[in-house]
Amino acid sequence: MKKKVLATTNAPAAIGPYSQGIRVGGFVFVSGQLPIDPATGEFAGEDIASQTRQSLANIQNILASDGLTMANVVKTTVLLKNIGDFGAMNEVYATFFEGECPARAAFEVAAIPKGALVEIEAVAYVE
Repeated sequence: MKKKVLATTNAPAAIGPYSQGIRVGGFVFVSGQLPIDPATGEFAGEDIASQTRQSLANIQNILASDGLTMANVVKTTVLLKNIGDFGAMNEVYATFFEGECPARAAFEVAAIPKGALVEIEAVAYVE
């Protein structure tokens, strides 16, 4: 099975030895996306809503680089610095998915790289 590395300047570059995304076997695995605005290299904002929006926009842009949309997403994992932010994160999250939403896990973690409030990873299918 051949794998294809996905990379776009419309999402932040990897900050370690990993790829933005990998396409293999009919699926795309998108690495956890921090809320970094690729145009500035900085967080999109200080609140959970703006950070969630940017993390999901980064996923959207990585998928778009391979001709996919958020409708292709079948699973996400949301890491939160504070589970108390779940409701506000969920409101923004809901704007990125319509109809049949992907399966999801969301939980609080001790720390997220660079002090972010959220990190989101995704798995999408390729038709």
